[in-house]
Amino acid sequence: MATIVSLALVAFQCATLVCAAVAVRRRDVAAAINAGGAFVLAALPVLADAALRGVAVGPVLPAWLAGAGLLHSLGMLGLYESTSWWDHLTHTVSAALVAALLYAGLPVWLPGVGDTARPSVVVAAATVAWTFVVGVCWELIEVAAREVGARYDVEPVLVYYGRRDTAIDLAFDVVGALLVVLGDVRVFVPLVA
Repeated sequence: MATIVSLALVAFQCATLVCAAVAVRRRDVAAAINAGGAFVLAALPVLADAALRGVAVGPVLPAWLAGAGLLHSLGMLGLYESTSWWDHLTHTVSAALVAALLYAGLPVWLPGVGDTARPSVVVAAATVAWTFVVGVCWELIEVAAREVGARYDVEPVLVYYGRRDTAIDLAFDVVGALLVVLGDVRVFVPLVA
């Protein structure tokens, strides 16, 4: 299983580099920055795994980060505008990652609300709620990016599509969190513990 996940990580990272190259070729600064950022973000756990002795990050976290980053990079190259469901998929996958980390971390960080072997209803509800909060923060970052772009007359690095889109994005963030909670996804428990 680890080999398959590691291969997926390499494939996702290579594809993200291709997205970055396409963005540079198109002179699309926002897409290039997003693809470059996605590549670096997915590489950080791999670097931490190599640098920190005794902390085994494993391939799942970087692969999930790389997959979510690839979806976003492809979206920035035009799929957000041309494929109506692409943004929903990207938000669901990204929110599921946040939720999986929270679902594993909350019992460790907040003793007494459940344990990592059998998360409680409180952990499940808190996972969904905090994933929603993270989604709200992301949406605020999109608004701020738009304002910065407008102020300095540059293309924003993130695109804000309006209130309706924000509400839909947050709904799919909750869907991602519910998938993790209902599926009892505890893949990050060993990492967090």
